[in-house]
Amino acid sequence: MPDRESRRRVDRREFVGLGVGIFVVAALPVAIRRRSVVARRSLPLMGTLADLTVVHRDERTAQVALDAAFAELQWVEQTMTRFTASSDVGRVNAGAHRDGVRVSTETGVVLERGLRWAEASDGRFDPAMGAVVELWDVANRHQPPTGQAQQALAARRFWQAVDLATGGQGAVVRFTDPSVRLDLGGIAKGYAVDRAVEVLRGLGVDHAIVNVGGDLYALGERPEGGAWQVGIRSPHDDEGLATTLVVSDQAVCTSGDYAQYFRWGGTRYHHLMDPESAAPRRDPYHSLTVQADRCIDADAGATAAFGLDHLAAARLIRPLAPSATVLPLA
Repeated sequence: MPDRESRRRVDRREFVGLGVGIFVVAALPVAIRRRSVVARRSLPLMGTLADLTVVHRDERTAQVALDAAFAELQWVEQTMTRFTASSDVGRVNAGAHRDGVRVSTETGVVLERGLRWAEASDGRFDPAMGAVVELWDVANRHQPPTGQAQQALAARRFWQAVDLATGGQGAVVRFTDPSVRLDLGGIAKGYAVDRAVEVLRGLGVDHAIVNVGGDLYALGERPEGGAWQVGIRSPHDDEGLATTLVVSDQAVCTSGDYAQYFRWGGTRYHHLMDPESAAPRRDPYHSLTVQADRCIDADAGATAAFGLDHLAAARLIRPLAPSATVLPLA
């Protein structure tokens, strides 16, 4: 758990602002920047803004590292998005209810981990409820779908209808229920961040931040010493921070109902779906942050445990991420 100081409410202006969206990262002191190159780049990816910062003594190395890290993020997006028919997920959704569809080894890894999270969370995380996500389509809808449409998809436990065979060249996916649609949005982004970090490490980068929307990895420590300071945006105040964390060689992922939503009839309908109701979760907590060793697990864990109090969230997450810490925000 974060200490008392890290839990205090902090104004965003206390940070210089390396980072975008849900996270804000304290900038490096001027003296450090003079001795090192601070290379930063932002690109739209995965439905959000990817913001990468690399600190290195050599500018060319820093820029090459940024190129390589973004290439990893883009590859995962192109391979695992549900929005294109040619991606692994697009091909699976089009044909796996008829016959097995072969996908890349990497997609198999992500789906296998997603199915493990589904089992461990008793379906609170379900990588196969793309039909529910498509029904609500919060980016484009202006009012909820009909109750009948929701009931048709509620409590279906879609993940149990996914047959995944791994080994050899890639993996093969089959559906035993024609209503199943993969949506790896709650885990593939974390996997992509992990891959980007590994590329940075391989190129000799010791200090970096990979921030993709609500998924962040802090590589190493701040060059002047000590862990990175990461501020989490308040669910209630766009200009404020709810808390700060100290992070070194760890991932931080936040799920919140204030990032993607529409309003109708005085109610905010967000993008975090409850598989039991086939509707947005209605819970007292508006945000949940998970700090873990791997971003893939922090991502899935934050999605699965969103809406739970601290103790319940920790019980759910720790079987697959034993060292994880959890911070729910009301």
